[in-house]
Formats: sequence, structure tokens, C-alpha cells
Amino acid sequence: MATDLDPTARLSVFAAASALSTTQDLVRLTLPHLTSAARPDLVAEETLALVATVTARAAEAGLREAPEVFTAVGQALVELPFLYHDYLLGVQLVARGEEGDVDVDQEVYARLERKAAFYAVHFPPGRFPGLRSLDDKLPLWMGRVSPPKLPTTPQQRLSDLDASGLMATHTRLVLAFAQRIAAG
Repeated sequence: MATDLDPTARLSVFAAASALSTTQDLVRLTLPHLTSAARPDLVAEETLALVATVTARAAEAGLREAPEVFTAVGQALVELPFLYHDYLLGVQLVARGEEGDVDVDQEVYARLERKAAFYAVHFPPGRFPGLRSLDDKLPLWMGRVSPPKLPTTPQQRLSDLDASGLMATHTRLVLAFAQRIAAG
């Protein structure tokens, strides 16, 4: 499809849509392996923070040849959990109509900030999150989304899933799309 859309914007939209889809797939895959004590909203929030960071790093790695957009795209993608929360607040506001305001819980933003900072440490800017890196780091994510006192370890719970494969496919797609954008 021929388009006049700015390549950076195109990459950002592609990567954001991919990240949201991957987050949904990963949450859907993971929730059955957790007890009913797991809060689906917090699992989704944590998962989106992980996927947004990994997506940003894959895009950055693909944009090494285009340093003028490297930082902007990465920063925009890391903002995805915050923007998605803003979207959810907007949905609530529209649903209420003229009935009243929506309470903005600032703790959610603080919580998202902590999650984003956590994943930024484990997936540094500009480094591609390949399968080995994902295999090493996904147990941290599983530990964070799991309720306390489960009878199995995060590694054991992950062994029942193909979370690394799902994430690796996602990162390779984002990397390839970014490389294509960088090549012109």
C-alpha cells in the first residue's frame, strides 16, 4: 500500500498495534496458569509495561541506521502503557457523559512509572531483546504477575507457555519493520 504517512509515524503505529496485540495474547496465555487470586487488570498492566519496553528496544535496534528517529520512536513506544491508561480513562468519561467526572487515580501512573523503570533496567535502550534475553528476563515478569504462594516457580509456569516464542516473534517483526523504515 502506498502511503504519504511519515515513516516514523508508520513505524510507531505498527509497533503500538503489535504491542497491544502481543499483550492481549500474552495475558490470555498466562492467566489460566495463575490462581484466581491474580488480578487480571494488574497482570495486563504489568504485561503491557514489559511488551512496550521490549517493543521500543526492537524498534530502536532496527533504527540504528536512522539515529534521527531512534530516540523519538523508542520514547513514544515506552509511553504506551500510560497512553493506554489515558484511553481507558477517556472511555469511562464518555460512558458517564454529563453524569460526572472520572476519578483519576494518580497511583496508577506512579505504579506504571515503577514498572516502566523496572523493565528499562532489564532491557536497555538500543539493544535488541532476542530469544536468549527474553528467556533470561521473562521469569522476572512471571514472578511479578504471579500471586504469592503459588506451588510452582515462575520458570516452571513459563515452561508451560510459549511466552518467549510469542515475544521473540513480536520483536523480530518490529525489528524487520523498523529496518525497512530505516532503509527507506
